[in-house]
Amino acid sequence: MDHEQYVELVLQCVEAVPRGRVTTYGAVAEVVGAVAGGGGPRLVGSVMAGHGAPVPWWRVVRADGSLPPSHQGEARQAYLEEGTPLRPNGNVDIKRAFWRPPDLG
Repeated sequence: MDHEQYVELVLQCVEAVPRGRVTTYGAVAEVVGAVAGGGGPRLVGSVMAGHGAPVPWWRVVRADGSLPPSHQGEARQAYLEEGTPLRPNGNVDIKRAFWRPPDLG
């Protein structure tokens, strides 16, 4: 599978995350990697950094429910608008908000 196909699969997964829910870079990597033959959370992060603007990027978080500091302001507004469960520290409550992308294969 070429890089463009990998990018499309990552973006397809992110577009499917419902409002008010989140998934993790690792969960996307697991689902896409099963079809693409590999690629980890860092590759998903790279795809999102380079191609994620048109999709709901704020719905993909680290395993602890956090985002990079540069994304927190805009993401927090989206979480509040969508009713995403948050913890007192501002991170997403991953236990309540996690959504696992369906298998692509």
